[in-house]
Amino acid sequence: MTANQTGSGPEPPVGAPWELSDEDIYLFNEGTHRRLAEKLGAHQLGPAGTAFAVWAPNARAVSVIGDFNGWDPAADPLGPRDSSGVWVGVVDGAAPGHVYKYAITTAGGERLDKADPYAFAAECAPRTGSVVWDLGYDWGDGEWMANRAGKAALDAPVSIYEVHLGSWMRSPEHPGEVLGYEEIAPLLVRHLIETGFTHVELLPVMEHPFYGSWGYQTTGYFAPTARYGTPQGLMSLIDQLHQAGIGVLLDWVPSHFPTDTFALGDFDGTHLYEHADPRQGFHPDWKSYIFNYGRNEVRSFLLSSAEHWLSTYHADGLRVDAVASMLYLDYSREGGEWIPNRFGGRENLEAIEFLRQLNIGVYGAHPDVQTMAEESTAWPGVSRPTDHGGLGFGYKWDMGWMHDTLAYFRRDPVHRRHHHSQLTFRGLYAFTENYVMPLSHDEVVHGKGSLLGAMPGDDWQKFANLRLLYGYQYALPGKKLLFMGDEIGQWQEWSHDRSLDWHLLDHAPHAGLLRFVSDLNRIYREEPALHELDAEPSGFEWAHAGDASHSTLSFLRRSKGGGAVLVVCNLTPVPRHNMLLGVPEPGYWREILNSDATVYGGSGVGNLGGVEAQAIPWHGQPQTVNLTAPPLAVVLFRYEPDGGT
Repeated sequence: MTANQTGSGPEPPVGAPWELSDEDIYLFNEGTHRRLAEKLGAHQLGPAGTAFAVWAPNARAVSVIGDFNGWDPAADPLGPRDSSGVWVGVVDGAAPGHVYKYAITTAGGERLDKADPYAFAAECAPRTGSVVWDLGYDWGDGEWMANRAGKAALDAPVSIYEVHLGSWMRSPEHPGEVLGYEEIAPLLVRHLIETGFTHVELLPVMEHPFYGSWGYQTTGYFAPTARYGTPQGLMSLIDQLHQAGIGVLLDWVPSHFPTDTFALGDFDGTHLYEHADPRQGFHPDWKSYIFNYGRNEVRSFLLSSAEHWLSTYHADGLRVDAVASMLYLDYSREGGEWIPNRFGGRENLEAIEFLRQLNIGVYGAHPDVQTMAEESTAWPGVSRPTDHGGLGFGYKWDMGWMHDTLAYFRRDPVHRRHHHSQLTFRGLYAFTENYVMPLSHDEVVHGKGSLLGAMPGDDWQKFANLRLLYGYQYALPGKKLLFMGDEIGQWQEWSHDRSLDWHLLDHAPHAGLLRFVSDLNRIYREEPALHELDAEPSGFEWAHAGDASHSTLSFLRRSKGGGAVLVVCNLTPVPRHNMLLGVPEPGYWREILNSDATVYGGSGVGNLGGVEAQAIPWHGQPQTVNLTAPPLAVVLFRYEPDGGT
């Protein structure tokens, strides 16, 4: 039986959830529909077949082709839904598991075979067909979902483990073979529990044709990649993480999409999803198309994609990739290669409005999740509310901190005294946004080597520097992110084609580093002073920021209840004995973490459990502590007025 093109043929059930109402069409064409996954694409009707709906407003004709009709474009034509630009119909033979595409006849008579932009599943690359799929799943994460509201809040401990699923761990039985969602789940859960991370962030799991893009060249905005299994497999992975108390953030890419002919580009023979003018619609760096954010239906498409991952897959947040490239019309372009906005400026007004609309919609429907912006410029108010002129994100990645800090740590300690401001500069802007402090995948690819390999000195100093870097990161205001492999001290640069070098944990320095990261996560979670006031100036105070000549740095972190942690960093391999620091309170300051401890592979220099403050004014404080700063180490002291008794 053919599809329902002009009113004949099988009719869908009255009031079916997938059925496009007049209101759906209105909201879609208005650019405000957020749940189009329930309306467009392929939706099984049981014995009645499968309903199909696709937006192709400039097509002369559209039909569904697939393995249920011999890929015959004449077998199952679709019909236009009024003047909405949407083509609809029901195909009797199509059922879950069947592969399909849309055969689109352009206004000029050309035939284009296109994957479904709203498909729930896709064939495994390099095949490019869409797959009819039922998304039913019996979730077991009710307790997590009911109580997740505060898990990524501004006053919560948030330490994120960034993961590329295809290279985190390969099959031990079949070397080189990737593990599926359900195979990797118990292994990843165990590792995250042992290391103490609060959240995992997955590099894009949306379908993508080129594995080497790591998912950042997305073609399936509603379909998880089939490389690791089925949609239910991804649900199971997220479900197991939630049941273990671990939040799940998904990388999401609304900034650009690849030019593969089967996908979104030139969809109905016209530039439907992308700008027609390459000065607006083509990205010179990534050789990809840029979404036309001024087109209402494109905004509805992207808003619905975000909602799909949050609602259908229970994601706890979205990290939005390449926001800077969306905000600026001249991003990576020379003069004459871009078109100014209507006021003559370089700001992409349509993208700005889309991002605000995105965040308003996400937080309106899911006040218990977070959005995070990868934004590398000084754009003001990225993580400020939209009604205060901001973009409305919950967090912004602090790219400036990452670049300055890694540039500093790569220097030989003998030269660090001349670059002290690379560490202290962040104090000028630390509370202008709600920051995530990332040491991400971007820092261990494209010839940059590994973080361990980038550290100066001999092997002992490299490990000491790396522990110091992590301790410094965790002690500063802001949420934390480490890329997979950083916690075990990879020597090799990350490659998406191989597993992490887990065998390194057979060697003491690497095992010590992992133990340090685990303890760091534990103390970060347990000490309110290290996370409660991350976004408030009252949570941070310099103890001594100006000791450039000795390359030491010290500051205080405070909690809402008055608790305090003193952080001391010695950025040279020379121990600093009899180091005097002013502190605000009398009493005992207990040493709660020392990256130079022998259990981590350090030299064992320390403070014999802690130091007692003396009533001697120093550095503008009423009390003084006399302590030892171990070589290339960070030491944390918790204030205990009763001496910990």
